[in-house]
Amino acid sequence: MFYLSNMLFLQSLKNKIKVSDCIVIIPTFNEKENIKQIILKVFSLREDFNILIIDDNSPDGTADIVRELVAIYSEKLFLIERKGKLGLGTAYLAGFKWAMDHNYEYIFEMDADFSHDPNDLVRLKEACQKQSADLVIGSRYISGINVINWPLKRVLMSYFASVFVRKITGLKIMDTTAGFICYRHTVLEILNAENIKMKGYGFQIEMKFKTWKYGFKIIEIPIIFTDRKEGTSKMSGGIFGEAFTGVIQMKIASFFRNYLKKPIKQTTD
Repeated sequence: MFYLSNMLFLQSLKNKIKVSDCIVIIPTFNEKENIKQIILKVFSLREDFNILIIDDNSPDGTADIVRELVAIYSEKLFLIERKGKLGLGTAYLAGFKWAMDHNYEYIFEMDADFSHDPNDLVRLKEACQKQSADLVIGSRYISGINVINWPLKRVLMSYFASVFVRKITGLKIMDTTAGFICYRHTVLEILNAENIKMKGYGFQIEMKFKTWKYGFKIIEIPIIFTDRKEGTSKMSGGIFGEAFTGVIQMKIASFFRNYLKKPIKQTTD
């Protein structure tokens, strides 16, 4: 009887502290105005999401704020601190490796500045599960142009960047530079061995292109993208320059390789 009672107690405790199968990766650089609010908002959602912050030595003290929250949410919130500003792509690759090492099934990309609505994390996961997708993209352009508070020049630059990518690569995605994404573990298990060359926002294009070339199922769901209200944008003209040349080089390189999936362990929801 004592043994059975103990087993029931341990099972009850396990149910209460169930580890999430979702990790939201948020790269940061000087996001002190947003970081606490975005973390608390994600933790308030009806679905259970863990968060991994990857901070590039923000001089404004972003990492200090995160460390204070880690002390409170030690089982849900994690922090990687890097020595400097090393690029968006390398931040996500570091996050992917961490997520894979910790066996998360659903790995999300999201900005820290509320340009992506945290409530849509639930929609991304549900689309992945219900439509058996391997990659779900929160798309600004799948149902028109759903961007708020961006200058017209920036909207046009972003939209026609995706048009350019589709023309060059043949990729059937409306929002090729989107940064609000849900990957299944199995996708990153395959792509992890890839030599991802682009480090800035071109990284987003390269990841989608290689996911597509490997034959994974990709879907887009509409989101509304709202420009940040706090903090400073990290966007620059150089970002688009890298993407322009990188896309052409990526397409040429794809002619000289086979995209064959290696056998991997299948996972279930």
